[in-house]
Amino acid sequence: MLPRQHRLTRPAEFTTVLRGGRDLRTPTRKAGTALLVVHRRDTLEPHPARVGFIVSGAVGNAVVRHRVTRRLRALMAQRLCQLPRGCLLVVRATPAAARASYSELAAELDSALRRVAREPSRNPA
Repeated sequence: MLPRQHRLTRPAEFTTVLRGGRDLRTPTRKAGTALLVVHRRDTLEPHPARVGFIVSGAVGNAVVRHRVTRRLRALMAQRLCQLPRGCLLVVRATPAAARASYSELAAELDSALRRVAREPSRNPA
């Protein structure tokens, strides 16, 4: 379980990460894999890193969606120490994530996190 201080909860927070915001100095970066799409925005605020998850109905029924969300939440809880302060992250699951094992999700998440950390944005916010 992610501590409350590390969770994105409001729709406006998700929108800020997914679509960018007013501050062009901190653009949103995105990296996708077969199972996940990770959106990252580094802010200048001193808050701890925060993470949100999007698992749509295309992934499966409620049982499947919640299983994918629980797995992603557990994986991100282990990786919070790797994220800098002020980092906002949204992890979106693709339909293929429903059939993936825990280790496959972990490998894809690590790959996407590495790519989003080093890649400059192609489309500034």
